[in-house]
Amino acid sequence: QVHLVESGGGLVQAGGSLTLSCAASGSMLNIDAIYWYRQAPGLTRELVAYIDSGSSMYSSTYVADSVKGRFAVSRDNAKNTVYLQMNSLKPEDTGVYYCAGVVGFGTNWEYIPDDNWGQGTRVTVSS
Repeated sequence: QVHLVESGGGLVQAGGSLTLSCAASGSMLNIDAIYWYRQAPGLTRELVAYIDSGSSMYSSTYVADSVKGRFAVSRDNAKNTVYLQMNSLKPEDTGVYYCAGVVGFGTNWEYIPDDNWGQGTRVTVSS
C-alpha cells in the first residue's frame, strides 16, 4: 500500500510562487502515475497536472489549460517525490491540493484506489 504526503502549501500573494511536494512511501509497485488535483471551496475537484512514474510504457506529463505556462510537474524517483511548481499564482488558484497514485495509467481501466490519496495541502493566494 502506498502512502502519499503533500507539503509546501501556504499563503502567498498573487504573482508569487510555491512548490508542492508529494512524497510517497510504501509499495509503489502498482503506481503508474501521480495526479495533482485541487479543490476550491464550493467547487468540484479539478485535475491540475499529472506525471507518469516511469514504470509504464507511456511517458508523459500534463498540466491543465487553466494553469498552463504557470505550473510544472516533475518527479525525483530517487526521492519517491513528485513536485508541482506553481508560479504567477492567482487568487483562483486557491484551494486544497491533493496528490493521488494512479493504477493502470493510460489504460481504459485506470483508477485511483481510495487509499492512494494524500491528505491535501492548502494553498491560499491573496489578491
